[in-house]
Amino acid sequence: MTSVRRVRADAVAELATASWSNALLIDNEVVMSGMTGHPATRQATERGEPLDAYAQTLVVLNKCKALVEAAGGGIHNIYRLTLYLTRIADKDEVGRARRDFFAGQTTLPTSTLVEVSGLVFPELCVEIEASARLDVDLRATA
Repeated sequence: MTSVRRVRADAVAELATASWSNALLIDNEVVMSGMTGHPATRQATERGEPLDAYAQTLVVLNKCKALVEAAGGGIHNIYRLTLYLTRIADKDEVGRARRDFFAGQTTLPTSTLVEVSGLVFPELCVEIEASARLDVDLRATA
């Protein structure tokens, strides 16, 4: 029988009214819902300092990192990213954020990047789905 455990991380709030799980550990695989920069993006907008695509990408990747770590792994276990952008013109800044986040890792996760017409809140410009396997270490690849 397959083992399934809900993964929770203090850094990634999960609403009591949510109709989803932020992450599940299914045997050795960590499957994450699409993550956004909310509420950091909302707080920044209220201060008049909107987070750009680079900053939002780093916020989201750090949420993914927190969930993978809560499952017992690290960023080297993340093998797949699907990125949704509201402006494809932001792809270079998103790519820079990914390079900075995974700095020092010679093998990077596979990735799909697509433009969408909108995300759940208007200040959001990036959403990322990530998958990780605790029995995969991208640092060990040739």
